[in-house]
Amino acid sequence: MRVEWHGQAAFSLRAPEGSVFIDPFGDVSGLKARGIAFDYPPIEAEEIDLVLVTHEHADHNEVEAIAAEPAVLRSTAGRLDSPLGEVLAIASEHDEAAGTERGPNTIFAFTLDGLRLAHFGDFGQSELRPEQRQALGDIDLLFLPVGAGPTIGAQQATTIVDELSPRWVVPMHYRTPRIGFLDPADEFLGLVDKIERFETTHFETGDLPAADRPLAVLPAAP
Repeated sequence: MRVEWHGQAAFSLRAPEGSVFIDPFGDVSGLKARGIAFDYPPIEAEEIDLVLVTHEHADHNEVEAIAAEPAVLRSTAGRLDSPLGEVLAIASEHDEAAGTERGPNTIFAFTLDGLRLAHFGDFGQSELRPEQRQALGDIDLLFLPVGAGPTIGAQQATTIVDELSPRWVVPMHYRTPRIGFLDPADEFLGLVDKIERFETTHFETGDLPAADRPLAVLPAAP
């Protein structure tokens, strides 16, 4: 499976059975009007079968940025049918106040190319609730925010990694030279045992080394 980071929490996943795009961003001029830097390149993605939107904020929900007419699952919960099989959508919150500050958030989990994936969107709870942990089950590849601010930060992210014990974890939603309102990934990376860095924005899961501890996978920022 080919995994490409487009910036923020946006990822495209391509496997023999189909392709998924998660949390596309589009026009973020509202952020720029508030003096917040957000300079990731516009998303270019074709031949996408399924788009997942974890929550309805402009840097995560621009379905129109994806060419053609893919199936879309957005901001919901349940066990949902899709062109690529069942998608588990777990209700969560964007903040530590039961969603009263930033609203709801969806954790998506699904199987692609024989791997179980989970994308946490803008998860902002102080910790996973037991029922959320139970619903997730075993995860191979985890996409997790680490940049604090409107989501969890390094310490909380590390706790979730320890709890889920995935094979690989891809940090996301953190400060890079193109974005100015989050913490960098350095603290989180300093708390994990092993890191695999890529000079490209994409990687192949078949190229990732096996690890007896969760391995942090760090594609280059777009």
